[in-house]
Formats: sequence, structure tokens, C-alpha cells
Amino acid sequence: MARYTGPQTKIARKFGEAIFGDDKAFEKRNYPPGQHGLAKKRGKKSEYAIQLMEKQKAKYTYGVLEKQFRNMFKKASASKGVTGEVLIQLCESRLDNVVYRMGIASSRRAARQIVSHRHITVNGELVNIPSYQLKAGDKVAVREKSKSLEAIERSLSNSSAVYEWITWNNDTKEGTYVSVPARLQVPENIKEQLIVELYNK
Repeated sequence: MARYTGPQTKIARKFGEAIFGDDKAFEKRNYPPGQHGLAKKRGKKSEYAIQLMEKQKAKYTYGVLEKQFRNMFKKASASKGVTGEVLIQLCESRLDNVVYRMGIASSRRAARQIVSHRHITVNGELVNIPSYQLKAGDKVAVREKSKSLEAIERSLSNSSAVYEWITWNNDTKEGTYVSVPARLQVPENIKEQLIVELYNK
């Protein structure tokens, strides 16, 4: 599957946030890239530009390209819930995102690689599709042969985040996607209503 593999710090600087996680390079230069990055006077952005930036931020945060993101938006629009909230919930329910949230990988990019390299099982079955949509109650585990992988061990030892909608057992290296998170439980700084407005134009 095609995905963004370019420089992450440059993208983070564009949005003024470390959207890919801890980034020492971003901390040193947390201003927009380019020769005018430090200039104080920057033109006022149009409503469309603001909405577009928010969509791009969401796509980069979750590592999703336009076609996939648009399909998720269509699915969210067809649901009974609030479109913007459902869109974020669909992003959070992706297998690669949950692998990242559980601490199995240090970033979503690393989580995609772990999933696609066949190190993860869902309900006992091997799943190598990063975009696989999990349902409440699904069991996510590190494959038996992969439990001693250094990258996974290192990530788990450095992980301290706790989420109410996920459980994790470090001894068995298995967790449960307990429930679809409410919007307030998702820590990402994304204004999803702007994305809804952009797609509804």
C-alpha cells in the first residue's frame, strides 16, 4: 500500500505540532520550514486553507492517504453518529493505530511495519493489513514467534501511556480493544468539524 515515507520533522513543523510523537529535531526548530519560517508577519489564511490544513494534519497523524481518508469520511457520513466524531473513531479503530496505542510500536509508522510484516494477530488469526478495522472486544496480540523481537521489547519497555478503551498485558503481550473511544478520550489535537466542512463544500 502506498503511504507517506518522507521527512516527518518537516511535516510536524508545518503544523506547529509534533504530530508523529516525540521529535527532538522538532523541539529545536518548532517553527514552519522554509526561509521565512521565523518571520512574524504571515498572511491570514483563508477559511479553505485552514480546513485543508486540518485535513492534512489528520491524514499525516494517522498515516492515511487521500483515497482511504475520503472513504472513511463517506463511511462516517453514512453512520448515525456525528460525522466528525465517527471519522476520528474510524481512524482510532485501525489496527496499526491500536498497535501503536498499546505500546507495541513507538510510532504509527513503526506499527504499520510491524503489522505488515506479520507480527500481529487479531483474535488468534494473523492479520497483516494495517487499515484493518477492529471491533469492540477484539483481542490484539504479538505473534508467538515475534514476542522476543528487540524493537517490540524496546517499545513496550518505554511505553507509559494508558487509554481507557484499551487493555494490555505485558506478560502475555496481548491486549483488548475494549470499546470504540469517545471523542473526549482521544488525545489528538484535530478539529474534525473543519474537515467535515471541507468535504461538504
